Amino acid sequence: MVSPPTSVPLAPVGAGGEEAPARDPRRWLVLGICCTSLFIVGLDNTAVNVALPDLRRDLGASTAELQWSVSAYTLVLASLLMLSGSTADRIGRARMFQIGLTLFSLGSLLCSVAPNVELLIVFRMLQGVGGSMLNPVAMSIIRNTFDDPRERAQAIGVWGGVIGLSMAFGPIVGGGLVEAVDWRAIFWINVPVGAVALILTRRYVPESRAPHARRVDPVGQLLVIVLLASTVFAIIQAPDAGWTSVQTLGLLVLAAVALTALVAYESRHREPLIDPRFFRSAPFAGASLIAVLAFVSLGGFLFLNTLYLQEARGLSPLHAGLYTLPMAATTVVVGPLTGRLVGRFGTRWSLALGGAAIVLSALMLTGLERDTSVAWLFGSYVLFGVGFGSVNPPITNTAVSGMPADQAGVASAVASTSRQVGSSLGVAILGAVAVGTATSGTAVAASSHPGWWIVAGCAVAIVVLSFASTGAWARGTAERAAASFRARPS
Repeated sequence: MVSPPTSVPLAPVGAGGEEAPARDPRRWLVLGICCTSLFIVGLDNTAVNVALPDLRRDLGASTAELQWSVSAYTLVLASLLMLSGSTADRIGRARMFQIGLTLFSLGSLLCSVAPNVELLIVFRMLQGVGGSMLNPVAMSIIRNTFDDPRERAQAIGVWGGVIGLSMAFGPIVGGGLVEAVDWRAIFWINVPVGAVALILTRRYVPESRAPHARRVDPVGQLLVIVLLASTVFAIIQAPDAGWTSVQTLGLLVLAAVALTALVAYESRHREPLIDPRFFRSAPFAGASLIAVLAFVSLGGFLFLNTLYLQEARGLSPLHAGLYTLPMAATTVVVGPLTGRLVGRFGTRWSLALGGAAIVLSALMLTGLERDTSVAWLFGSYVLFGVGFGSVNPPITNTAVSGMPADQAGVASAVASTSRQVGSSLGVAILGAVAVGTATSGTAVAASSHPGWWIVAGCAVAIVVLSFASTGAWARGTAERAAASFRARPS
């Protein structure tokens, strides 16, 4: 195999006689490779939801084990996102990306042959380790590959659109594979796609490193893992152990201790994993909380709807996936329109209108029955798509508002972590409260009602935060937070 050229021809000479920076002719191919990684990660996450009823039947999985088959992946992903990003800056982004593709593909292969639900959960965690190396690292590769600001904006726009496409196609592809083969086929598809992406990465993606990479913060990383794992474990196991049991209360106390220790330690650490000064900015803190609330709603929506459509209405996996298409397709359409709205009016109204749409969607489902009309379901799904499509895009924009330019990447990474934390909590909370031990179709429909009230409550909080985190007072806190970074750099 002939190696690609190591140098790129220079661009035309500028008017002043200077040579304009050369543009890598492979840059759009690099974008395609990075987007492929995001697509399979997003596709896998939404596709697995469609397979949950089959997992229950084939592996004898309990509701808690179904929750873990989804949450184990997002929990590990959330815990390691920032560590993976900083490690890639140090050892090389292309190298880290290849490691991530290898681990994700290996985890997918092992998931496809898992003989029981316990090993499936372990292999999903391995997928999460690999996935944590793909999303943030791919974004760093894109930012490093596209030097022209206009092209970079276009590339990031394409990157963001892939998220919506993976959400739209995940339930349909997953449902089709489960119906045509079985749930294991959902994981098979990742292996050849990951292998091709790995080969293309080795051949075409240039290596890059940060000039001053952040040091590893093992204590902060450990505390984050303890905080997230103990919280999610306590919630998922609470229906079986009891909400006031020693196990549940002990895990929640452990989470509180880990959070307290994390804030105290990171405040004194020179290069913390998560700098507490970020949260002095109301826009940043508000965006982080909005990200959690929005993805609690999304994670819960996908989890509850999957069980309802297949176990209560008796739909096949493919038909269940097609039923969710109105929500996903609306999200894909509304997302780009939201970008224009944000550019013209700021983030406040997109967040507020999006939160209000999710409230209406959830309220329509609070009386869900086994024979609720399809038109009513689709109406609520479209409203949810409008809401989520309006809320998700402005989150990062709000988070970095007022932050120094050299801190924007870290602020964006925290926002991404908040999204994954929300997904884990959504499945944990709504699965525990709204499904519990219900297995019959009628019971699943009726027991979902508290879950939809929780989603409505999260959406109301989004509306409140959309105003609290975007006003004059909020901008003042962002300016003071930014000043603290200039006064005492990380």
